[in-house]
Amino acid sequence: MVLISGAIFLLAITIHEYAHGWTANRLGDPTARLLGRLTLNPLAHLDPVGSIVLPILLIIVRSPVVFGWAKPVPVEIRNLRHPKDDMVWVALAGPGANLIAAILLSLLFRIGCGSSSLLGDIILIAIVINLILAFFNLIPIPPLDGSRIVAGLLPDRYAYRYNQIEPFGIIILFFLLVSGVFWRLILPVAINLTSLLVDLDLLVLKQFLGLGGN
Repeated sequence: MVLISGAIFLLAITIHEYAHGWTANRLGDPTARLLGRLTLNPLAHLDPVGSIVLPILLIIVRSPVVFGWAKPVPVEIRNLRHPKDDMVWVALAGPGANLIAAILLSLLFRIGCGSSSLLGDIILIAIVINLILAFFNLIPIPPLDGSRIVAGLLPDRYAYRYNQIEPFGIIILFFLLVSGVFWRLILPVAINLTSLLVDLDLLVLKQFLGLGGN
């Protein structure tokens, strides 16, 4: 099941990045398409650390959920028809794609696919991973998608100041991951929403994920 989780994670980040590239292309920026990133081939989106090293480390420590990130799809904001506004839609597309995937998977679970033990387990893991990716990327810390959304909604002078924290963004995110703050904030939300989407008892879902009944 650990290897299956890893495969699901790769598919989830591929969907996420493809959605960014597809949306940018529709809004006037062909950069991702021209660089071969407008594809559902996971190999085109792999990041050495986020897509390989971190997931392997999580597997080694037997994390209940495999997590990481992909190589960001390049977006040339000047090519967008309405640069500031369109960038918000491009940023929303990634998390939005993961949310849509989670909802569609929950429908499969509800119509009977969850009755098969193995298939049901795979669907549950896929839902949780997609929700974690969506919520994590909505955190408003550069360079995550949430920061692009916030910057696009702020007046220009405030957006400029806000974007100045980007050089420290990775350090902040690393602290959140290492300290466990990320898991305490994001994981419960993802698990509770999964429980709601598939109409499965929360305690049963936590036990399935190896989180006990707390």
